[in-house]
Amino acid sequence: MAEEAILGFLQNNEQITDSGQFSAEFNLDHNEVVNVIKSLHAFRYIDVQDIKKETWVLTDEGKKYAAEGSPEVQLFLAVPEEGSISKDELQKKLAPSVFKIGCSQAGKNKWVEMGKQVSRKVKHVEDKVKGQLLQIQEGKESDKDSINSLKARKLIVPQIWKGYSVKKGPNYAPERKKVATDLTRENLQNWKELEFKEYNFEAKGAPLEAGHLHALLKVRKQFKDIFVQMGFEEMPTNNFVESSFWNFDALFQPQQHPARDSHDTFFLKVPSTTRTLPEDYVERVKRVHESGGYGSRGYNYDWKREEANKNLLRTHTTAVSSRMLYALAQKPFVPKKYFSIDRVFRNEAVDRTHLAEFHQIEGLICDRGLTLGDLIGVLKDFFSRLGMSKLRFKPAYNPYTEPSMEIFSYHEGLGKWVEIGNSGMFRPEMLLPMGLPEDVRVIAWGLSLERPTMILYGIDNIRDLFGHKVDLDLIKRNPICRIGI
Repeated sequence: MAEEAILGFLQNNEQITDSGQFSAEFNLDHNEVVNVIKSLHAFRYIDVQDIKKETWVLTDEGKKYAAEGSPEVQLFLAVPEEGSISKDELQKKLAPSVFKIGCSQAGKNKWVEMGKQVSRKVKHVEDKVKGQLLQIQEGKESDKDSINSLKARKLIVPQIWKGYSVKKGPNYAPERKKVATDLTRENLQNWKELEFKEYNFEAKGAPLEAGHLHALLKVRKQFKDIFVQMGFEEMPTNNFVESSFWNFDALFQPQQHPARDSHDTFFLKVPSTTRTLPEDYVERVKRVHESGGYGSRGYNYDWKREEANKNLLRTHTTAVSSRMLYALAQKPFVPKKYFSIDRVFRNEAVDRTHLAEFHQIEGLICDRGLTLGDLIGVLKDFFSRLGMSKLRFKPAYNPYTEPSMEIFSYHEGLGKWVEIGNSGMFRPEMLLPMGLPEDVRVIAWGLSLERPTMILYGIDNIRDLFGHKVDLDLIKRNPICRIGI
């Protein structure tokens, strides 16, 4: 309908000066006319020029006054023609906003006498505000003073109207020719009789729906690359469920330690206990816990097998390290460098910096004669590859490392030292019961994956990074990760 009207009008006229006026004259929807104009222009049937006009439209408040009358007139009409009415009674008759604005405007216009009693000062008033609003609503011109007055009262707002003036284009025809858009077998057989749509070689194809890497996976890949560059081998971390023995006891962590309480650890109901453990190794671990050995006095308590058998969701990936070191001890010794990056679970209160599940990064080196100086040197090498060259170390306590150190790095953005990880040398009470040679030492360190990811991507709430509240658009939009650059 709109296309026929436009092409037909141009057949007998030089141009359409205003698409808005044209739509009104032919009783057409202007939005439909605009869409047809754009389509015809794309095929060069017509040439167009943009038209922009500033018009005024009523706000919701303006529409209300156009229908019901201005507040000052509503207040005037609520005052009796003869006598007066108390201000309190008058207020009950009108809406609060109408009463407040009406009092101000009617008093300003000197229509009423305001006091404890309200009375009329004139017999009749004209609702000019309503008239001006209706005039604008109908699209008629208004004088500058009226516009400024209504704008000041926030009864109207400007709106940019966009339209077109239209002329015949180089391909003009009274009726649009149907062009072929596909190279089908039938079209190719009759190609001489058809006109094909011009192919736009610069047009972009439809974007393909594809998967996107989560920010954690991007940072994880960077950490993994750094470990591989340093000659480390990744440990298998596919078991989320672990026994208390490998998670705690093998690490020389006493059974009465607070971390083994149900308030800090998720224990399984089914299956509640592990089926098999290496019995000779279990006996050595029991002995070192109860009475010591290897230069240690132990913890001097009754070690219970039923506690060691309990299944749980691993609280750290060091449980994997203990399994790997035990397997290493069963063969002729070969130095090893291991790392792991995977999920661990803690029974913690969830807040902006803590979750009940998160990711732990762990690295360890097992070799003869290693010292604390080797650990510090490796840490400086590792963190320098992350872009952290300013490091400090602070003595700390861990049940299964001695000595132990917290690692701090100077954060240029925050202007202060921040803790970035923990480290230490595994104790003899942990290593020697496994069967490792006496001169073998293991240095290790660990940090979370979430904290550096939050810093790199400017995220201040861990729940926006990991869990069911993550915005999927964030995963699509997050940039590539280049740690240390």
